[in-house]
Amino acid sequence: MKYILLLAFCFAVFSSYSQVDQSQTGAWYMYFYSHQFKNSQFGIQGDFQYRDWQGLGDMEQLLLRSGFAYTPKNANIKFTLGYGNVTSGIPGSSDTKSSESRIYQEVLFPQKFGRFHLTHRFRYEQRFVENQDFRSRYRYNLFLNIPINKKELSPKALYVAFYNELFINGQQDIGNNQTVEIFDRNRTYLGFGYVLNKKIRFQFGWMNQKTNSWGKGQLQFSMHHKI
Repeated sequence: MKYILLLAFCFAVFSSYSQVDQSQTGAWYMYFYSHQFKNSQFGIQGDFQYRDWQGLGDMEQLLLRSGFAYTPKNANIKFTLGYGNVTSGIPGSSDTKSSESRIYQEVLFPQKFGRFHLTHRFRYEQRFVENQDFRSRYRYNLFLNIPINKKELSPKALYVAFYNELFINGQQDIGNNQTVEIFDRNRTYLGFGYVLNKKIRFQFGWMNQKTNSWGKGQLQFSMHHKI
């Protein structure tokens, strides 16, 4: 009997995941912060994100992430060691949620070519997902910001924002007879931003996320804050 119940549960979970409505645009609400300690090469940075499958009312994820950052002297690069806590939901009426603890190491490498502001981000994650074996993941993100009405990303500047991020899984066997593909997902984003002042800027745009089994559009609203 217990095996029948387990099979029914797995089928229900699988069915819920298979019902991702690819035509329904979701929404991500994001706050990014950074702070450099006074007269120091160290600082903190992180982000808090609420992601919804349909805009509001059907939670996709709640992500809370923070880390300690280090910027070497006379070097245009930043290293971060951090921790993230992730709560994930299932699309639809189900209230089922799963939790994940995540340790990550990150390298940010900005570049500038005229008006083009490029940033390369390399991130390595160690993931402790509920009811799964230890997992790891590799991520590479290329960001591009281009000011429109000014030459720099200075106060009152409008700008075009683009990024593309590739996710690669470190393992395929994740326990309990579950496997994943080496390719995890890809995200492509296009939006517009506004620099309010030297410490705050806002962005709004559209992101398309693709996995091996589904693809979905997301509206993104973000605030970027230098504390």
